[in-house]
This record gives sequence, C-alpha cells and structure tokens, in this order.
Amino acid sequence: MITPFIEKYIFLPKHRRGSLRERERAKAIPEIYLTRLLSMKGTLQKFVDDLFTVILSTSRPVPLAVKYFFDLLDEQAAQHGISDSETIHIWKTNSLPLRFWINIVKNPQFIFDIQASDHVDAVLSVIAQTFMDSCTIAEHKLGRDSPINKLLYARDIPRYKQMVERYYADIRQTISASDQEMNSALAELSRNYSGELNYLVALHELYKYINKYYDQKGFLHRGRRGPSVNKVHPIKWLSVEG
Repeated sequence: MITPFIEKYIFLPKHRRGSLRERERAKAIPEIYLTRLLSMKGTLQKFVDDLFTVILSTSRPVPLAVKYFFDLLDEQAAQHGISDSETIHIWKTNSLPLRFWINIVKNPQFIFDIQASDHVDAVLSVIAQTFMDSCTIAEHKLGRDSPINKLLYARDIPRYKQMVERYYADIRQTISASDQEMNSALAELSRNYSGELNYLVALHELYKYINKYYDQKGFLHRGRRGPSVNKVHPIKWLSVEG
C-alpha cells in the first residue's frame, strides 16, 4: 500500500490554472518522498531479508504438519494426473505462505501484545505484498505507472522467488511423515493444551461454517449421510458460555 502522504501528493493540483512555480512544486513532491522511501527501504532491507530467510529456511526440521500436508498435495497431484509444477506450487503457496504467513506479517498483534500504528501498518503491508509476489510464479511486468510499493522491491523479488522454490524443493526431499506420526503429534498437542481450549466455542464456530454452506450442492453428498453427519444438527443448541 502507498502511504497516505504519497497518495495526497502523487497527483498534480486539480485547478486548471496555476503558476509555474506551483506546478513545479507539485511535481517535485513525489520525487522527494520517493527518495525517502528508497532510503527507508535500505534501512529495513536487512530485516526484511532476515524475515524471509527465517520463514523459508529448512536448516531446522520442518514442522511435521507442513511436511505431511505438502506430501498430501503432491500425492493428490500424482493421483489425478496433474504434472504441471506451477499448479502444485500454487497449491502450496495458497495453503501456507498466503494463508498463514501473510496474516502474521500484516497483523503482528495476532502473536504479540502490540498495537501497530498506521505508518507501521503501511510498511508491513508493503512487506507482505512483496512476500506475496515472491510466492507467485508469474512474472510481474512493471512500468512507470506501476504502484510504488511494487517498484521498491522489484529487483529483490527474483531472489525471493528462488528462496521460495528452494524451500518447496527442500521439503519435498525430506523424509515423509506417516499417518501414525501425524496422529501422534496431534494427540500430543491435544494433551498439552487440553485445559486451555473451550471445545464448545470450537464446536459453535464449526457449526456456523456448516450452517452457512449446508444447503449448497455437494456439501453433503446423498447416500453418505450416516450417524456421524446427523450429529451436526445438535451443535446449534450448544452454548458458547462456560
């Protein structure tokens, strides 16, 4: 996102007539702020590089859930005859970087007890957009009319793209996680946090999702509605209190 002060001065004054001095001043303002943006980008460059390196590093063991799910996507692609590497790349990108990491980068208050200011929020949005562009395979053609936030990291994105591709390749080469290992890991998490979660709230949130899409075609296939499916209906009477 372009910060508010750039949005304010990025266009020339709307009045039809103006002195040459005013027009030159209006033209110079975006250039001044662009210089400041480049300076700030240089100040933050190391921190952005470190962030992307930590996210896309396999120097430490990859979380079991990530390995298990990525292997599942590879298996589904093979099972359905999908050999296009770009499709599999998009699946993995949508499931982890865009679904999880982008939210953390843009909303640090999700994990830290902080309140981000508007200026910090604008900076984080630019970094998040850069990370998003780095996870895509398509080449972005930039020109003079391209958003400033995309121009700032245009030269860095090819390097970040390589980091993403290497991250996916490294995960693919690690030892596969079995169903038993995944079940054991989930059971351990359940034991460790059993006293900190309210299962009634979780059931209520699940019901809201089911209730929203219940009538859509294909949500519940005919002929497969057994006792387990019928248990869905009582959820709506559960109280989320206590």
